Amino acid sequence: MARHPRFIRSRAIPGRMLPLAVAAVSVVALAPAASADGQDHGRFTPGAPGVGDPYFPLEGNGGYDVRHYSLNLSYDPDFDQLDGTVTVTARATQNLSRFNLDLSGMDVDKVWVDRRQAGYQRRGQELVITPRQGLRKGRTFTAVIRYGGVPQTIVGSPIVFGSPYGFLHTPDGAFVGGEPNGASTWFPVNDHPSDKATYDYTITVPKGLTAVANGRPAGHRSAVANFSRRASKTRAEVFRWREDSPMASYLTTIDIGKWDVKQGRTPRGVLNYTAVDPELLAAQPDAVSFFYDTTSEVTDLWSKTFGEYAFGSTGAIADDARFNGQPLGFSLETQSKPVYSAVRSTGTIAHELAHQWYGDAVSPAQWKDVWLNESFATWAAWYYTEVHGGRSVHDAARATYAARPFPDREGRPYWSVLTADPQRDTMFNDRVYSGGGMMLQFLREKIGDDRFFTLLRTWYAQHKYGNARTDQFTALAQRTAGQDLSGFFKDWLYSPVKPDIPQD
Repeated sequence: MARHPRFIRSRAIPGRMLPLAVAAVSVVALAPAASADGQDHGRFTPGAPGVGDPYFPLEGNGGYDVRHYSLNLSYDPDFDQLDGTVTVTARATQNLSRFNLDLSGMDVDKVWVDRRQAGYQRRGQELVITPRQGLRKGRTFTAVIRYGGVPQTIVGSPIVFGSPYGFLHTPDGAFVGGEPNGASTWFPVNDHPSDKATYDYTITVPKGLTAVANGRPAGHRSAVANFSRRASKTRAEVFRWREDSPMASYLTTIDIGKWDVKQGRTPRGVLNYTAVDPELLAAQPDAVSFFYDTTSEVTDLWSKTFGEYAFGSTGAIADDARFNGQPLGFSLETQSKPVYSAVRSTGTIAHELAHQWYGDAVSPAQWKDVWLNESFATWAAWYYTEVHGGRSVHDAARATYAARPFPDREGRPYWSVLTADPQRDTMFNDRVYSGGGMMLQFLREKIGDDRFFTLLRTWYAQHKYGNARTDQFTALAQRTAGQDLSGFFKDWLYSPVKPDIPQD
């Protein structure tokens, strides 16, 4: 994620949002499952209501591992109404009597598990599902949830720089940037980066609009649809997208509206799908070519620098995205094509595309490890400038170091936030970005370019499509460098005191 100067202070503004509806509760009795010999070989217990992340105790859920989500959605911007049927394919990791999904707001109509109607209850953000029979450990099962409502934008939260985030309603559609916990505002999900899955989308929108999502386009057709709040059927368009590489839930997006689209391939052959809101062309007529060309160039540069690109497509989704008339203050590295809430700089594009390696392909095991996303992307944006003949990363890191005695916007001293454990409400503090970016550059100078770039490429190769922790990175760095770096990492990742830096 990249911050931008014109960010919005959070405040509880109702905007176009409607009150949350109360979902119906259905109860179905649970019967224990028997094995092939007719005997029950284990007690069935509920899956945990969270994965144990200290920053977000209720995000994610225990007892199963999601393999695939199939999202069949319709969205009507005239009423801000989203209706959907989501099929979750998962494997039980314990003998499950019931399990949870994360879903904030929205109304649940029916739930099925393995084609049999199941019971469900709403407990805050938890959708608690009780199948008719217990699910034995190791079994693959499907849960189908039919639901609808007006997705609620997250406002008043200090987490994302004070900017509204999640599902944002735009005049002609929607703009979705869900880091860290916004995915559950618009579909039922195991909403933690530790449970990656593949996705496919079928999105129905009124005629004249286009729906863009993660991955590669998988089909488009015209149709007649019955949007739930309209009195009669209306002409519609149906768009299908598929992301067949594992993806963390916070990286999901659907973006709906009117777009100028350019498609092609980068010089190295990666599919590039770039969509730009025509409203942005008034201020920058070449915005489509700018995003397309910069995305192609940066994707190929990072492929040569960090390792071959992990996904089937790259691209950009640039929207004139606002909340209550005010511009949004962030862009986000949604997998395969980042979302931009305005026309952004080449540095921001370099930052978001670096996340496709560090953040998307290699995702944090817990949210305290978010520096493994943001510090790497910050360093990469500095390096992009260096490669193109601008200020060197050496100079950028030292200038940043010299300029960081001042407090942040909330009055906290810059160095008081621990890069590798910044705490929930300061997890996107600037020390997580530039503090870790400085650390990576000083590590580069300490161990030399050859070992440093070997470290970055090995880190990506070892953890691609998975999750990783800070201690795994520091251990790999020490092995790669062939020296004791424990004091260096203690100073730069875990100390609230300004470290010393190498002298020029």
